Amino acid sequence: MTACATALHSPRFGHRFDRERHWAAALNLTFAYRSGATRLVHARHQGPLRVQRPFYPEGRDRACHVYVLHPPGGLVSGDALTISAHVENGAHALLTTPAANKLYKADSQGVAWTQQTRLSVEDGATLEWLPQETIAFDGSRGQQRTQIDLHGSARCLGWEVMALGRPASDLPYVSGRIEQHFRLTLDGKPLWLERQPLDPTHPRFTGRWGQGGATVQATLWAVGLADAPAAIEALREVLPDNPRWAVTVRHGVLLLRYLGNSRNEAWGLCEQAWQLLRPRLIEREAHTPRIWLT
Repeated sequence: MTACATALHSPRFGHRFDRERHWAAALNLTFAYRSGATRLVHARHQGPLRVQRPFYPEGRDRACHVYVLHPPGGLVSGDALTISAHVENGAHALLTTPAANKLYKADSQGVAWTQQTRLSVEDGATLEWLPQETIAFDGSRGQQRTQIDLHGSARCLGWEVMALGRPASDLPYVSGRIEQHFRLTLDGKPLWLERQPLDPTHPRFTGRWGQGGATVQATLWAVGLADAPAAIEALREVLPDNPRWAVTVRHGVLLLRYLGNSRNEAWGLCEQAWQLLRPRLIEREAHTPRIWLT
């Protein structure tokens, strides 16, 4: 190996470009109720993760809206993103993103990316986690982990929408592997644990007992509803009557699932459900973030 090549592979010269590459970015946020309003009291970042200044479109005494920004717009081989948010007692935060997150094709060495989301909500606090959709390019390889730790009477409503491949460009998701992990706890007790591998070469991906060939999936959750069965009945009355979605409640967690082939349908379903569930959860009408309309 030449001296130049050795330098490129040496950690002291910055990023690696071999199989051991690891390009980390992190964002750590804390929200607290101070002087009659929810305030972003701590925001620390490493690498290309930022937030815009907080917005209060519902009034200063209501939800603090924050947009999480990742300027590169997606994850490539070796990326390692960690987003952490902590909401203290009495505070109410709504977090979203300005655009879709993209999971790009792995490089020639097949190096994976990782993305971790850690959300903590104290007793008496509320968090809405409403990112725009994730688009996985063909050949993407990586792992997503979402952990939500709730305490006492904490309330949380959120979703994750995943689109596999780019059918409109005739680029389906036919290779790669994405592993998803989800963990939701209340006072340390697990309420919902899930692991899902998305591997287009596995029979589960096309089998009717699994993915069934669907290219878009979505999960919406809500914790803290006073009457979850009534909320489910309301969703069934209002949402479109089709077999691509279903809703249930287990251990106090309302779960709405979508499995189909339309990003717009999945997003519209989640947004409608949020608009219906939010008043039942926090007694306030849904207020659409401005960034979704641009």
